[in-house]
Amino acid sequence: MLHIIASRTAVCRSFARRGRSAATLSLAIRREDKNRWERRVPLLPDHVERLVQDLGTKVLIQPSLKRVVPDEKYSEVGAIVQEDISSADVIIGVKEVPIADLIPGKTYLFFSHTYKGQKYNMPLLKAIMDRKIRLIDYELMKDENGKRLVQFSRFAGYAGFMDGLNGLGHKLLALGYGSPFLACGLSYMYRCLADARLDLVRTGQVIMDDGLPRQFGPMVFVFTGAGNVTKGALHVFKCLPHEWIKPQDLKALVENPDFDNKKVYGVKVQMEDYLVRKDGRLGFDRNEYVSNPQAYESIFHEKIAPYATMITNGIFWDEKFPRLLTKKQAAKLASEGRLRLLQLADISCDIGGSFEFTERSTTIDAPFFQYDPFTGKTHDGIEAKGISVISIDNLPTEMPLEASEYFGNALYGQIKQLVQGNFEHPVLKGATIVDRNGSLETRHTNLLPLVAQYGRGSTVVQNSRVLLLGSGYVSAPLVDYLLRSSHTTVTIASNNSQEAKALSAGRVKAPTANLDVQNPSSLSSLIKDHDVVVSFVPASLHPVVAEHCLSNKKHLVTASYISPGMKSLHDRAKLAGLTFMNEIGLDPGIDHLTAMKAFAQVQDRGGKINRFVSWCGGLPAPEASNNPLGYKFSWSPRGVLLAARNAALFKRAGKIESVPAGNLMRSAVDVNIYPGFALEGTPNRDSLSYLETYGLGNGESLTDMFRGTLRYKGYSELMGAFSELGLLEPAERNDLLENVSWAELITNLVEAKNVPITESEWRDCISKKLQAHPDAQNRLSRVIAALNWFQMLSPTHKITPTNSVLDTFCALLEKKLAYAPNERDLVIMRHEFGITWADGSTGNMTSTLTTYGDPQGYSAMAKTVGLPAAIAAEMILEGRMRHVGVVAPVQKDVYDYILEKLTQEGIHFAEEIQ
Repeated sequence: MLHIIASRTAVCRSFARRGRSAATLSLAIRREDKNRWERRVPLLPDHVERLVQDLGTKVLIQPSLKRVVPDEKYSEVGAIVQEDISSADVIIGVKEVPIADLIPGKTYLFFSHTYKGQKYNMPLLKAIMDRKIRLIDYELMKDENGKRLVQFSRFAGYAGFMDGLNGLGHKLLALGYGSPFLACGLSYMYRCLADARLDLVRTGQVIMDDGLPRQFGPMVFVFTGAGNVTKGALHVFKCLPHEWIKPQDLKALVENPDFDNKKVYGVKVQMEDYLVRKDGRLGFDRNEYVSNPQAYESIFHEKIAPYATMITNGIFWDEKFPRLLTKKQAAKLASEGRLRLLQLADISCDIGGSFEFTERSTTIDAPFFQYDPFTGKTHDGIEAKGISVISIDNLPTEMPLEASEYFGNALYGQIKQLVQGNFEHPVLKGATIVDRNGSLETRHTNLLPLVAQYGRGSTVVQNSRVLLLGSGYVSAPLVDYLLRSSHTTVTIASNNSQEAKALSAGRVKAPTANLDVQNPSSLSSLIKDHDVVVSFVPASLHPVVAEHCLSNKKHLVTASYISPGMKSLHDRAKLAGLTFMNEIGLDPGIDHLTAMKAFAQVQDRGGKINRFVSWCGGLPAPEASNNPLGYKFSWSPRGVLLAARNAALFKRAGKIESVPAGNLMRSAVDVNIYPGFALEGTPNRDSLSYLETYGLGNGESLTDMFRGTLRYKGYSELMGAFSELGLLEPAERNDLLENVSWAELITNLVEAKNVPITESEWRDCISKKLQAHPDAQNRLSRVIAALNWFQMLSPTHKITPTNSVLDTFCALLEKKLAYAPNERDLVIMRHEFGITWADGSTGNMTSTLTTYGDPQGYSAMAKTVGLPAAIAAEMILEGRMRHVGVVAPVQKDVYDYILEKLTQEGIHFAEEIQ
């Protein structure tokens, strides 16, 4: 490939100078900084040399240490390498430019991802318009026949198929079988495409000599589509010893035990091979299908999918078209033992698209995830059960040199027109989105409402800074999620330096800082240096944090309920254009997202909600519930105990009911979700306050409006008794000293004169503090047993000194109810909807989340609290969040986006309609 970047001869240079034009616009090539893998360039040194020598163009190169071509190669051909490119008339790159780097009054060329109205990039488009930048988009450069002139699609096909073979080899190995595919590397491991194809030829020779594992039947490679992506994949596939099979012959091939295992079988699938008319008429009409896709249905799951070993998907999907393979179809094939698919290379990377189980995009660093068709869940790690899926959305970056050569060759003619000032050239004019005055070209004025609606905020930010307040149980998933972006730094601020350092350890760009929420100058100094604040400190401190966010004009995210103090800041935050997103954890959080989506689905179908009951609980897995409360702490112990003191208001069986503060634990009822779980539940705060939030009117048409908290049976009885004994009292005291025993503290709480010695004495004094109960003696025995288990009647077991009984009790429970190594937690969330349909019929729908923690990874509670908050912060950083003021995540664009992201992270609900 050296000829690509080599200089031309002196003779050529001398000849070229004679024909040089008098003056041209100056050009700059900016440094790519969207992610660490982006090493491509729009023009190679050979192209730059022609501009310099043939046209006398001044070319600036912003220095880069990772660019596929070294800076000095550009210097050798007459370009000027310097950091400041503000003097250039035209600035070109490959990917989006960070808003902070946009220079007013220039002409920019790059893939902007704006012309389709992509909401996440409307802030970028608005900034371009505001700064009167002419924007020309490569994606819109087309010839007179409407064919794109500049694209990387074929390279996506090259890389995607090679990476898919790598995944197939590792999948076979995980199943216990070696294969020649194991020697296939990921695309970026090869110097060039020729090397990759040569390696594949050698792999093919091994296949011809040794064969492939016969246990898997014939190795069938299916290719969908006929565009550049698929052409690229086929170019690589043909290096293997292969035989082409027609789609209609697949069944016979797979069922024939005498297949040849010393070659692979290829199948090119076109639309007419799997699309049939719903009315039963024969024949396929492409024009009819494009204009009226509802008239057709896909039989890919019957005709193609059961026989494929690896599918390479090159079809770009739109929701109006039928899918090739749905989750339900995959599950049916798997249950029937007819799914032999090991690897999906979904090069199109349409999330939830042609292949519905492509639930998320992957990265070059972590290219594969596994989809289990039996459970409908995704898992990381090649060893996991299911189909291996690769869905990298920037595949051409794996072949940066050849992709740059191809791109530059296609682009050079347009750049030549551009530096000569020919902005009216048909190709350039057709690719212009914003003109030199900052106005949208006429054909793009449809973007104006989207710019107005979604243009607030910032996106494609080069360096985003997140401040995390708190370093406790749920922080790690949030930190790791946000740090996936190479442009994001997360500062971990905590009053527990040891905990913060442990969270920071091994994580790049996660510095720590000391946190003192009560020190105004210190807190303000921390906040002003960041873009978004995520607060995981106690909820009572959020208004304090919010005040400093207002003063420093910073956005805020919390997982806590909107308190009156926080709500009072709404108008000020809205006026400042700030988002204070609250209630974005598990409960509250995911419960809002899923409930709102279900409400919208029912209403879209003409139905009305007549009943809504929601349960949620963070619990130990059954095998870890080995203590009197059947509970362990995966989040703040103080929050759990304070919740037991709450009052509640709800509607049940047509009647509005209330529970006074202090009586909550006496209102527990049995909850039947799964037969294998002995669950009970208590009402959770004011359920009726969510009628307006959820758009359910005044609630008169509802029989039930109830939100509750789940625990294992027996929890409420004991926690209620602890409350009656005064163990949940938050009032400050100055007598909780280190030499005080638990027996002495309990004696004080039950107002006994002396520390009881015998169990009978303990029973007598404790019973006087407990409220009346229909099974008083047996309950008293259970309470005494629990107190003994916690060593709270021991005269030698010392308390932890604090300022309140509540905090002393918290410290005890935090030690006694901690998760042991290899124990896991569990989150259960269940929504029950009663529905009245438009025709008067009624029905019920349930939506259930059950997720376990990973003892070697995140707890279930950490995932379900930390990830929603992280995604909300990401929305703000990327300019996707258009709602300002003090808000909860109940807006359609918010809950749809966060739920989609959570699904990609393996957090999703099972729905059932009865």
